[in-house]
Amino acid sequence: MSSQSEDIKKSYLAFRLDEEIFAVGVAKVLEILEMQPITKVPKTPKYMRGVINMRGEVIPVIDTRLKFNMLMTEDTIRTVIIVLELQIRNKKVVLGAIADSVKEVLEITDNEIREVPEIGSKYNTEFITGMVKSGEYFIMILDIDKVFSSEDVISVSNENFISEEDNEGEILLQESEI
Repeated sequence: MSSQSEDIKKSYLAFRLDEEIFAVGVAKVLEILEMQPITKVPKTPKYMRGVINMRGEVIPVIDTRLKFNMLMTEDTIRTVIIVLELQIRNKKVVLGAIADSVKEVLEITDNEIREVPEIGSKYNTEFITGMVKSGEYFIMILDIDKVFSSEDVISVSNENFISEEDNEGEILLQESEI
């Protein structure tokens, strides 16, 4: 007989990076955007693609493939920016994570989630809270706060930039003088 907490379904957004499928809790997802022009920011890590303007807010955008040490590919019509609200060092940080495509929203109970095997995983397993079998493939459930909690991501969070609009409505970025 399973406990009541194991029977409660939680929603996860599944997305594809290369041939792998990952999932994050939908509570962390603010929005899914079509790919759009990204303003590059100098002197940032390779996986930092730049920033976008989302309703007047400057949002840093991370190339999730590069963050996971995968090969960079060309963006396609299916490429999306998943806008996430993270909790990093007790502060809310909003950032965009590029994914090859969004697959589906899954309803998963805790007892469906399997532990990540320690041997043979090509990913840092501290970022993965578990795996779920779906058909013939496994979906890796990410602890997205841990994935993006490193020092270099914090350094490119939206707290480190201020924006101004020029006369034509384009966003100009300056490093804040904190």
